[in-house]
Amino acid sequence: RHISQAAFRALEPGVANPPEQALCFPGEGAVDAAALTRALLAAAALHGAQIWLGCEVTGFHGSPDRISGVATAEGVLDADQVILAAGWATPGLLAPLGLTLPMLQRPGLMVQTRPIARALRHILVTPGQEVRQSLQGHLIAPAAASHQSDSAEVIAGLPGDLAAATLARLRALLPGHDLQLDRVARANRPVPGDGLPVVGPAGPEGLYLATMHSGVTLAPLVADLVAAEVLAGQAAPLLAAFRPSRFFDPARR
Repeated sequence: RHISQAAFRALEPGVANPPEQALCFPGEGAVDAAALTRALLAAAALHGAQIWLGCEVTGFHGSPDRISGVATAEGVLDADQVILAAGWATPGLLAPLGLTLPMLQRPGLMVQTRPIARALRHILVTPGQEVRQSLQGHLIAPAAASHQSDSAEVIAGLPGDLAAATLARLRALLPGHDLQLDRVARANRPVPGDGLPVVGPAGPEGLYLATMHSGVTLAPLVADLVAAEVLAGQAAPLLAAFRPSRFFDPARR
């Protein structure tokens, strides 16, 4: 819904120079992806799933036509179905199978401040800066001012310099707070070659792919669809346009 400058000021009184008008999405929010993942893994374990952490997967086990497990640094783990959801690492794991999954170069740099008193009540997305505040009080912001449309293939500058520029923007946006840098994190966003998700059978029988950006946003929906396809064999019409076959034809295997 459209909100006026006065309504914005009432919602976010600590923001300097509020816009004349803005859009408000009351039904949207944010989640700490790492904390959510830990909670989901714990819940899965309670339902009988075996969670192996720190066990590096080095490749697949089986034949070119049938994947029957994964090879790890500690040995082979047999499986009826292998779901490859390794994000940026997906192309490297597929390459020994003769499968090429193109990935766009989309590095991202995230800045986190030391905790401060509650300064934001909402996620802010402006032409100059995106920022939200965690439950612990950290401000979390991308170093790219135009994060949502960022198509840069390289991070142009030193992380420290980019973090300092981000802090300067945040201090102008939220005056009156002692904003100090806590950490800077760099990662490659898993963006397939055409920018769309890749979900479905990968070629060899027993191998299924699921990689996309934004994975956190799409995870609740995609997880349900993948579970239905893998466990019940129910093809999901919503996934028809996102199959791996657009990059490599499984029939050739």
